[in-house]
Amino acid sequence: MKILVTGGAGFIGSHVVDLYLEHGYEVVVVDDLSTGSRSNLNPAAKLYQVDIRSRDLIQIFEEEIPDIINHHAAQIDVRRSTVDPIFDADVNIIGSINLLECARQYGVRHFIYISSGGAIYGEPEYLPCDEEHPIKPICQYGASKHTVEHYLYMYHQNYDINYTILRYPNVYGPRQDPNGEAGVVAIFIGKMLNDEQVVINGDGEQVRDFVYVSDCARANLLALQALKTNTAYNLGSNHGTSVNEIFSHLKTMTGYKNPEVHGPAKLGETRRIYLNADKAKREIGWVPTVNLKDGLEHTIAYFNSIALNK
Repeated sequence: MKILVTGGAGFIGSHVVDLYLEHGYEVVVVDDLSTGSRSNLNPAAKLYQVDIRSRDLIQIFEEEIPDIINHHAAQIDVRRSTVDPIFDADVNIIGSINLLECARQYGVRHFIYISSGGAIYGEPEYLPCDEEHPIKPICQYGASKHTVEHYLYMYHQNYDINYTILRYPNVYGPRQDPNGEAGVVAIFIGKMLNDEQVVINGDGEQVRDFVYVSDCARANLLALQALKTNTAYNLGSNHGTSVNEIFSHLKTMTGYKNPEVHGPAKLGETRRIYLNADKAKREIGWVPTVNLKDGLEHTIAYFNSIALNK
């Protein structure tokens, strides 16, 4: 079975590629390397350096004829989506439609789509959010990610393309970019290990659902193996952790000496969000297995190893 993974040289996508290859699947990666890196990519995967919005995408489908699409490529920065909503929609909506059109023309059997459990629900009416929670995004990123869920439904109804939606929480772990605008764990670790000042946006009482990257990658394998059709799954830990708590844990683990400093809050960011993942446990057998303490320690060890190898 051949799987085309978009964003497969990125933080989470590269872990998914590794796991698919480990289980004997043939993997083709489409990644423009705007945020991904060749160093993340498993050499056993074939890379096409192409933007998902490009007309060249159809040539890749003609050459490879994939059975399954796993769609990780996206504009993922909430703050950029509020500043440049046209770019956000172009990548996340138009790019996804381009991919769906290719899937339609070349008879793709199943489409695994990565959505955002952290952004599509907006400010929750209840916690933890399950899949029945109203969809009320308060940022353009959440709106663009959810819009594609509607397109998946339409393409199933009209063209018989089956799909599985995975709604991610805040994912952290090795290969996350410490210099990016998204990913508070990597950003904090990067600054702490370099003895630079960490700045916490707002009062730091924002609550998020932090799940280690290997657990999210495993959900992609389980979704592929189960092929439960035409439904969405939250991935989460069923409880939240504040940004201040993350800072405190990392400060202790890294031996960081500087005090916390707070900056302005960011427009479009949800105040409190964490997800109920009971449906994923019930239907595809997914539960998170790496607790927050162990995950943070693994992530610090990874960034220390990168520093030593420079």
